[in-house]
Amino acid sequence: MILGAGGFLGPHLVRAALAAGAPRVVAVRRGLDPPPGVPPHPALAARAVDARFPRAAERLLDEEQPAAIVLSAALASVAACRVDPEAARRLHVELPAAVASWSARHGTRLVLVSTDLVFGGAPPRGERYAEEDPPSPVHAYGRSKAAGEEAVRRLAPGALVVRLPLLYGDSAGRGLGASDSLLAAVARGERPRLFRDEWRTPLEVAAAAAAVLEALATDAAGLLHVAGPRRLSRLELGLAILRAHGAAAAGPLVEESTRAAAGMESERPADVSLDLARARGLLRTPLRAPEEVLRGAPS
Repeated sequence: MILGAGGFLGPHLVRAALAAGAPRVVAVRRGLDPPPGVPPHPALAARAVDARFPRAAERLLDEEQPAAIVLSAALASVAACRVDPEAARRLHVELPAAVASWSARHGTRLVLVSTDLVFGGAPPRGERYAEEDPPSPVHAYGRSKAAGEEAVRRLAPGALVVRLPLLYGDSAGRGLGASDSLLAAVARGERPRLFRDEWRTPLEVAAAAAAVLEALATDAAGLLHVAGPRRLSRLELGLAILRAHGAAAAGPLVEESTRAAAGMESERPADVSLDLARARGLLRTPLRAPEEVLRGAPS
């Protein structure tokens, strides 16, 4: 079961599960439409649940009795979580707690998808944030995700929490993720603002989904950081995306800025780069740098 099959990552998780040969994949989103960009498949079942109501999700779990669960439902906008912290709490804390309790009672494998944005308020002990570093979120999104992680680890000790970085890649024409949102904004004639002092370890979304599904098949528990190998600023990533899609003079298409100049230092952490040493030791899924992935992007 993929809870959160309608977002940016969700359809890629569904495709990865089908590609892995799962006999039945239950894709759960608000509506009954198939996940965007996922073609019909005899093993695919679409179910509709509003994930803001954990009891509804529990009833669906009782009906379906899944052998494994990936929980990726989220209010993945920092601004939206600031405006509606109650919705963030329901999706990021109450829902994971309910699903974790269900999975523990039924002995069901659970992977919770989390984020690098549980960090940023305190520096890492090493060069990048490792699984041993305590969370230090700076905004409502990060705080709610960190609380959800804690609930899952407490209620289902055998579960795995996979923290993902900034994701880019194909969103089936929906303008989601770091690349499609940038390309859509430029196509509308906008000049997006990209920060040269905000650092991430970006990963292509299909690779992230494949890694999550591979981790689901292991018995790993606790925390796992899955990220790209390169530490890049948002500006560097954005320019690489534009160049890969045929913008020879990518610079004029965007506004180079800093978090301070935009008055956003308090709500956008400077560096949440993840250490992926544990993932490299556990997974075979290639975790490639954007330059390598984008080399084959359509111009």
